Amino acid sequence: MNSVWIVDDDQSIRWVLERALSREGFDVRAFGSARECLRALEDGTPRVLVSDIRMPGESGIELLQRVKELKPQLPVIIMTAFSDLESAVSAFQGGAFEYLPKPFDLPKAVELIRRAVQEGGPEPEVEDVAEAQLEILGKAPAMQEVFRAIGRLSHSSVTVLITGESGTGKELVARALHDHSPRAGQTFVALNTAAIPRDLLESELFGHERGAFTGAQQLRRGRFEQAEGGTLFLDEIGDMPPDLQTRLLRVLADGQFYRVGGHQPLRANVRVIAATHQDLEERVRRGLFREDLFHRLNVIRLRLPALSERTEDIGVLARHFLQRSARELGVEPKRLTEEAIAALGTFPWPGNVRQLENVCHWLTVMAPSQTVGLKDLPPEVREAAQAAASGDAMPAGLRQGDTGHEPTGGMAGAPLPSAGTGTVRPLPEPAQASASATTYAAGGVAPAVGATGNGWRALLEREVSALLAAQPSEERANGESRLMDSLTREFEGVVIRTALRHTRGRRIDAALRLGIGRNTITRKIQDLKLEDDDG
Repeated sequence: MNSVWIVDDDQSIRWVLERALSREGFDVRAFGSARECLRALEDGTPRVLVSDIRMPGESGIELLQRVKELKPQLPVIIMTAFSDLESAVSAFQGGAFEYLPKPFDLPKAVELIRRAVQEGGPEPEVEDVAEAQLEILGKAPAMQEVFRAIGRLSHSSVTVLITGESGTGKELVARALHDHSPRAGQTFVALNTAAIPRDLLESELFGHERGAFTGAQQLRRGRFEQAEGGTLFLDEIGDMPPDLQTRLLRVLADGQFYRVGGHQPLRANVRVIAATHQDLEERVRRGLFREDLFHRLNVIRLRLPALSERTEDIGVLARHFLQRSARELGVEPKRLTEEAIAALGTFPWPGNVRQLENVCHWLTVMAPSQTVGLKDLPPEVREAAQAAASGDAMPAGLRQGDTGHEPTGGMAGAPLPSAGTGTVRPLPEPAQASASATTYAAGGVAPAVGATGNGWRALLEREVSALLAAQPSEERANGESRLMDSLTREFEGVVIRTALRHTRGRRIDAALRLGIGRNTITRKIQDLKLEDDDG
């Protein structure tokens, strides 16, 4: 039964709402005071309760508090003619479904009540992931590989290097490695080497003796001593200054170190787990990172996938973060519609899991209703979903206007070559962070383009046909055509350039994504003159 109860001491408001809702097929009961409503709740429960905020006797806020004690799942809409900040804050803090200022637009009020009725039914089952101890969640094959690696390393204290983009959860994996190792009963110490000023980092790592430098008033134990017997996690290791790289190498090689200003060697029984978002091989090649230190750290390497590579995990991660945010704020967790989850899957998530967590916290605070739909998502997520739905999700290299780059030649939208040119024009520059790039990274299938659904293959076919038609006859007769070679080079250039941009210039990562070898991608970058693009 779509029953709606209205509580207001103003008879005219009760009458207007009762008539409007009755015409829409709702079963309406009206009460002149909060006390009457509370007595009626002893015998029944509506789908939605609409209450004024200022009434003789108990106020609407007091009624809201009592209702939430008795019927925590019942949506309550608070009405008031006194639209002030305090009233709005009190209503939402008390758990109101929505705040409706008077005078209100009647059709909009009815629509709001209809939405509350739809959400006031039995709460759907939500996968209980909030109690997961490690908060490392994922069904994607790439994450299952990470889980298997943690399991294999559970009986070992070997040095591990964790790589992956910022926000992928490298510290969580480091903690999991510690918690499932023989050192689990000892201390886990984390240090972001990029967050400590260079002149303080040495003291932070190794400690200092009293009087070692100006301001050193007393002896200080560094992170290596604090982590004795346990695990030291060094995040953003790629940013460590060269002189400290040398000191760290000595600790890993000899198991000894000195405090700053000290002369007595100290033993270090510490497992080191390092992490970076950078390509350490590239930094070694450029002389920015010691090769011998790299090999000391790179005993076991774990690569964490970007969120765009594991879109099937977005739903379970979002539900987990919504539940956790709700616990922290002391409110009921929001629920995502299937449409909202699908929209989240179209967004490229440059900030990875950390960005998704922030969005879920934002939704917990800002989304107006318990059920989060497409319209409640942040604007950038909605825009990505709308672009995908409108057929603008063609492959990155063939779409114009993604990042403000105009195509450099004519695959789509440019005139076909004139007869007799016999030249191959460059393909459009690949765009970044497109919806289709996300699909490709997750192993999906190339989406169709435009209303015809022919896709980028049709555009390519049209271009090749035009080039063949424009080819000089003597070129065909003498077998001098280099059309295939030119098209292949253009195609490879687009693919490799796009992969490098997707991996922010990390060649080895790009080669892994494309399924080619490290030497192959290096050779092709040189042959195709992509060095400048590689950045």
